[in-house]
Amino acid sequence: MALLDALRDVIAQYAPGMTPSGDPGDHFQQVAESMDSGTLAHGIAAAMRSDETPPFAQMVSQLFSSGSSDQKTAMVNTLLSSINPQQRAQLASLIPGLGPMATVTSAQASAVPPTAVQTLAQHAEQQDAGIVEKMSSLYAAHPTLVRTLGSAAMMIAMRTIAERQNRKI
Repeated sequence: MALLDALRDVIAQYAPGMTPSGDPGDHFQQVAESMDSGTLAHGIAAAMRSDETPPFAQMVSQLFSSGSSDQKTAMVNTLLSSINPQQRAQLASLIPGLGPMATVTSAQASAVPPTAVQTLAQHAEQQDAGIVEKMSSLYAAHPTLVRTLGSAAMMIAMRTIAERQNRKI
């Protein structure tokens, strides 16, 4: 029960009109350990869409730069799944050895520069209105990685999570 009360106290700090004390990244990590992935993804998506954070493609590139080999592979393959075959052919130069329908291997993903991932994310965003949600769901499984987006993104994510939790109560 003490854990649940502590979690409620953290989330309550992000209610409208409240000024949270402490590090939003630490709070996000604490919430991530106890919250369902759908709620986390919703908060991450809000941060990725916000006018107070960099554009989606830039944030994806930043997360890619900080990701592990497996995370990079998942990111690139998720982005590629949102692009039609014609676009994939046009973007093939970004990822050496990429076929029209193939997925990217770990070795290929690790060789992709972050600028190429940013370009890929820009195209995916133009092709697939749901790409922010898809990427946010992927990132919800990696809250430590998401913390690299910085305090502004963490504040937005936490405020969105708090709003969603308050609606459930």
